[in-house]
Amino acid sequence: MKYLIASLLAASLVASPLYAADAPKRVLVVTTTLGFRHSSIPTGERILADLGKTSGAFTVDYVHQPDGQPKLPPKPKPLLATATPEDQAAFKDAMAKYNADVQAAAPAQAAFRDKVAEVLKALSPDNLKNYDAVVFCSTTGDLPIPDKDGFLNWIKDGHAFIGIHAASDTFHGWAGYKDMVGAEFKMHGKQVGVSAINRDPANPATAALPPAWAIKQEEIYNFKDYDPAKVHELLVLGISPLDGTAGHFPVSWCKMYGKGRVFYTSLGHREDIWDADPALKDRINPPEVAQKYQAFLLGGIKWALGLEPGDATPNLQ
Repeated sequence: MKYLIASLLAASLVASPLYAADAPKRVLVVTTTLGFRHSSIPTGERILADLGKTSGAFTVDYVHQPDGQPKLPPKPKPLLATATPEDQAAFKDAMAKYNADVQAAAPAQAAFRDKVAEVLKALSPDNLKNYDAVVFCSTTGDLPIPDKDGFLNWIKDGHAFIGIHAASDTFHGWAGYKDMVGAEFKMHGKQVGVSAINRDPANPATAALPPAWAIKQEEIYNFKDYDPAKVHELLVLGISPLDGTAGHFPVSWCKMYGKGRVFYTSLGHREDIWDADPALKDRINPPEVAQKYQAFLLGGIKWALGLEPGDATPNLQ
């Protein structure tokens, strides 16, 4: 009899589904833009899916960019202080043409915004119940998500937000979003080489990185409304990417937001930061940089999903 009971118990264990904690987490990757659109977005979409698949830690769904985004005319460059009267007259004419072109494009812009609002219904509180994390991968602009407070509350309730590169260049003017991310994009200069200081080698994101991680070329952000007392820094620079002066310049951090976890990195502009293919066209960063970046992202995502432990205590300097 005891052998029959043991056999039935073994059979029931084999037939039972995996516990939820053992199943891959579900991640929603958002790549919609109403501002500048990075050429590295398709590469980022692919690499994020690959990281989830190879690690077995998560699966990926997408909120893609709708087709048919109209192109806005380029805005004339600001006048220099040394502008001549002829320069000023030409600038006035250029601005008049620019404003007329923007006005003419307004109906197409409004129609496209409606398309974006339709796909962003995926960020409604009801749909977010199906996910453990949201990734904003180089999103830009004031995206028309259906319920801003509901989105932030979903994170506060114990879910994860992962922001990559231009995620900080999204929702300018929404104080709640800026508070959740930890800073707001201010500006960037030309692409430069940097040596990023690893502030927490024990964190899953930075565990595979050296004490000083050399990146040959990348677009580095400067931020406004950044408070180190509210985040746990992971990567920083000791030299300004704009003018080379000494200082303290954040690159990546993590933080708690209510019961939720937030991981942000400003790295991710260039395709060769993402993709380790040695044959990648126009490669400047060696494949090893992309390999480390992928390990960095995977560790940060796993921390945000609660799959790996890591300190999120704010550090003041």
